[in-house]
Amino acid sequence: MLFAGRIMDRLGTKKGFIWAIILWSLGAMLHAWAVPVGDGLLKVLGWVGLVTVPASVLGFIFSRMVLAVGESGNFPGAIKATAEYFPKKERSFATGIFNSGANVGAILAPLSVPWIETHYGWEAAFLVIGAIGFLWLIFWIIFYEKPEEQKRMGKEELAYIQSGDDASEIEESKTEIKQDISWIKLLGYKQTWSFVFGKFMTDGVWWFFLFWLPAFLFEQYGMKGTDITLPLAVLYSLTMFGSIGGGWFPMYFIKKGFEVYDARMKAMLAIAFIPLVVLAAQPFGHISSWVPVILIGIGASAHQAWSANIFTTVSDLFPKKAIGSVVGIGGMAGGFGGVIITKVAGALFDYYKALGHIETGYTIMFAFCALAYLIAWFVMKILVPKYKQVVL
Repeated sequence: MLFAGRIMDRLGTKKGFIWAIILWSLGAMLHAWAVPVGDGLLKVLGWVGLVTVPASVLGFIFSRMVLAVGESGNFPGAIKATAEYFPKKERSFATGIFNSGANVGAILAPLSVPWIETHYGWEAAFLVIGAIGFLWLIFWIIFYEKPEEQKRMGKEELAYIQSGDDASEIEESKTEIKQDISWIKLLGYKQTWSFVFGKFMTDGVWWFFLFWLPAFLFEQYGMKGTDITLPLAVLYSLTMFGSIGGGWFPMYFIKKGFEVYDARMKAMLAIAFIPLVVLAAQPFGHISSWVPVILIGIGASAHQAWSANIFTTVSDLFPKKAIGSVVGIGGMAGGFGGVIITKVAGALFDYYKALGHIETGYTIMFAFCALAYLIAWFVMKILVPKYKQVVL
């Protein structure tokens, strides 16, 4: 994401997304040839002692790497496109809507992919999903242009999109900016560190909820396989409401007369209290397995609401020419946060499982997940106590 954000700012939203989707789609399809790819890698890597690794494992590792490179362009490009096509007051709502699409996909995947695998083989599942990316790309190439170059857009609509932007930003948006803004310069602003810290503290919570929930349901309730399909579908459904509702929430304060950034921070503070319900997942979990599922679903839903807004703080505080780069820096920080939380959680669970008290490990992790957003909000508020647009 660090490099993808920089590239997105350099190439522009349309060209940047074209390359990202091409790589993502090819990466997805490449999984279908994981074994022959792995065979080739075995020959290349044999001299470093990796010949004992199965070809399929190496092939899948390489395929995931290609997929990850393409995927990393999504959020820098999506947030940049949102900033180009929506006024500041509506950007978090738009972000919440497009971000909910990932949750729709998470619900559709377990319904469609096994069917494709059963009827046409596992290779076909990767080929079909990758091909869908190229289908999307056709529409992107045909319909997407910068608002200033969009022939389907009238002057009134363009003026509405640019409402809230300062004069210099409107002037800059008339041309595709090719200026490179160094990471060192961006890291010199407290606004950058506000976003970085917020992502670092909270992204890992989302991945913890999704990655460890199946293990939690197995450890606590003996659920596995198809038993967890419905609970996961319910959780992802809740996150869709959180993403869209949380994206709309700042509009409530904007209509009351607050400035856009102040309204967003008020909404984020209210959202930050919602994950506290996760603290009740263990104490009341004996009632039913649905109790922790619903409570964790509410916590995950709050994360999506938070995510819609924290991404939009970048377009609140930075000019459009730097949005991709800043989102990339924060995305990298969020990735590191996810790695740390996953590793810490695994170590805790192993430790307490050996003692016969694995529920203690989950209690500790749930406590962190519940408090992470409030900690992130207060640090962000200290770093950027009031709205101040960065001038580059």
